[in-house]
Amino acid sequence: MSTETKSTAPDAAADTRHQHQILTGRVTSAKMEKTIVVEVLRLVQHPKYRRVVRISKKFYAHDEQRQAKMGDTVRIVASRPISKLKRWRLKEVIARNTSEEVKADLKQRDRGAQP
Repeated sequence: MSTETKSTAPDAAADTRHQHQILTGRVTSAKMEKTIVVEVLRLVQHPKYRRVVRISKKFYAHDEQRQAKMGDTVRIVASRPISKLKRWRLKEVIARNTSEEVKADLKQRDRGAQP
């Protein structure tokens, strides 16, 4: 019985060893080449006043296919350093910002209507 617990312990450790930190946030900028800026919002209790305070932090993430647009809700995962500021990679786009798509369509229509 003791040999069974020893054999399962390394397997459990191997499963958790390569799990990277995952964060969810909103894209605030997608103007750079293959880089997005993701703002992650946290709720933290103030140490003195015990009031819940919103704390936001911006992360630079690598977006290889340039699939994330401004306003999208995305999930990013920690990775090796890609550049001076980029330590995160885009994992998936959770929700698209439909208002941005509508604004882009309206701008395109306005440009086509004016000579």
